[in-house]
Amino acid sequence: MKIDYYISAVKPYINWDYFFFSWGIHNKPDEEKQKLRTEAEALLTRYGGRYKTHALFLLLDAYSDGDDIVVFEGQRSKVEGQRATDYGLQIVGKRLLPVKVRIPFLRQQHGNPCLCLSDFVAPNANTHHPTPNTQLGLFATSVDAGMEHDFDADPYEKLMMQLLADRLAEATAERLHKEVRQTYWGYAHDEHLAMDELHVEKFQGIRPAVGYPSLPDASLNFLLNDLLDMRQIGITLTESGAMRPHASVSGLMFSHPQSRYFSVGKIDEVQLQDYARRRGLPLDVMRKFLISNLC
Repeated sequence: MKIDYYISAVKPYINWDYFFFSWGIHNKPDEEKQKLRTEAEALLTRYGGRYKTHALFLLLDAYSDGDDIVVFEGQRSKVEGQRATDYGLQIVGKRLLPVKVRIPFLRQQHGNPCLCLSDFVAPNANTHHPTPNTQLGLFATSVDAGMEHDFDADPYEKLMMQLLADRLAEATAERLHKEVRQTYWGYAHDEHLAMDELHVEKFQGIRPAVGYPSLPDASLNFLLNDLLDMRQIGITLTESGAMRPHASVSGLMFSHPQSRYFSVGKIDEVQLQDYARRRGLPLDVMRKFLISNLC
């Protein structure tokens, strides 16, 4: 599912605290922060008709298998309104079987308990009667690339728009996640939260982003791109898995009521080797992607 948003539609979801932090004024008096916010909102109003933000979302049946989550790529009917036999299937004899895709994760080596994102998906593969805990959401959000490149003539406005683009990509993820919970996935259809409650994540479920502490391997963007086709919203990947435009977010959505964010932290050589095997990538390549997590 692809969704385009007007800036006015996602502007209310901006977390301005992070915007102030980007400018280095998060500890400054409120008057200074309000002045900057007023300038930023004026720019959003001025250019709101020129640019949009964009989102992709995919809901797949899934089950956990150790530290992996296995998704059925062909079963997308709940969100996209298509039969599972429309695409993404393998022919075995005269039967059509959904393509299984394995997504590996890292587990904490220190903690109680030692968490892994696969813990938040049920281990049984019941694809005939899926429940929220036997499904996994995939998402990506971004902005029109012009927000990062159209303001070279004015360095201050260029910086302002680049930082606003970052906030708008995150705000789009916030709005998308709300719509997913209430409608597309629907496991929290009766949710009623104020904006400040959304910003402190009082909702059920999590949406860990690639590159963040519980999902530190940027190479997972290649796997997500295979499933989502991020080009639909203008996202391309560098050799290191970084997204362009820079103001882009990708990740996963979990509905489990006990799901929570955590930091994988440091991993040892044994886990690195195991993870490289499960990712199907050479050990030296995997070491580069996880260099900051190595003991």
